[in-house]
Amino acid sequence: MSLTATGEGGCLCGAVRFRVDGAPAHVNFCHCRMCQKASGAPMMAWATYARDKVAFPKMQPRIRKSSARAERGFCGECGSALLWQRPGGTTLDLAVASFDDPDALSPSEHIWTESRVRWLKLTDRLPRYRHQHGSDEDREAS
Repeated sequence: MSLTATGEGGCLCGAVRFRVDGAPAHVNFCHCRMCQKASGAPMMAWATYARDKVAFPKMQPRIRKSSARAERGFCGECGSALLWQRPGGTTLDLAVASFDDPDALSPSEHIWTESRVRWLKLTDRLPRYRHQHGSDEDREAS
């Protein structure tokens, strides 16, 4: 997805659609227990966008507080997981697999790997962080 590209996506049943303007700030694989439980999968891939670059032209996703510091958005009709956000934050994360063209968004890191299911073997060479991305102290050895 180029810096001037527009991406679109939505839920499984099509009730909730979104449109993004521009490239994401970053794309990652999240292995935290909340993402695992919310998705029923060993990890989620998320693309982070400025909130003002994301529009929901049809129906807004339903929002549920999933922890003391986060909310998750999903389709109220089919239940598809669509977004993660901090209440009042300036960004939101959209589920990469919910994009019409998920191949356009390639993750660049793994986060919360301390919660990774051990039977999932990571064979890529992407940086891995035990917690959230950022500090070198938190980065796993290659």
